[in-house]
Amino acid sequence: MFYVYVLKSKKDGLGYMGSTSDLHRRFIEHNNGLVKSTAPRRPFVLVYYEAYLTEKDARLRESRLKEYKRAYNQLKLRITNSLRET
Repeated sequence: MFYVYVLKSKKDGLGYMGSTSDLHRRFIEHNNGLVKSTAPRRPFVLVYYEAYLTEKDARLRESRLKEYKRAYNQLKLRITNSLRET
C-alpha cells in the first residue's frame, strides 16, 4: 500500500502533507527530526491519511492536493470537522 498523509505540528499548528509506502516509518522519521523540511516543526500528530494500491495513484493525489488549493481546503475542512467530533 501507498499513503498520502497529513501531519499537524504541535509546535506551530501548521500542516504538512506527504506520501510514502510505509506510513509508520515515515511518521517516526518526521518526529525524530530525520526529515529536513519538518525537523524544526516537530513534534507532529497524524491527522489524516488515504491508502492507495499504487505509488502512482498516491503521488498523483498528493500532487493534486498541493496544486489545487480548493481540493486541499476541502480536505482541511473534513479533517477539522472530524477532529471536532472526537
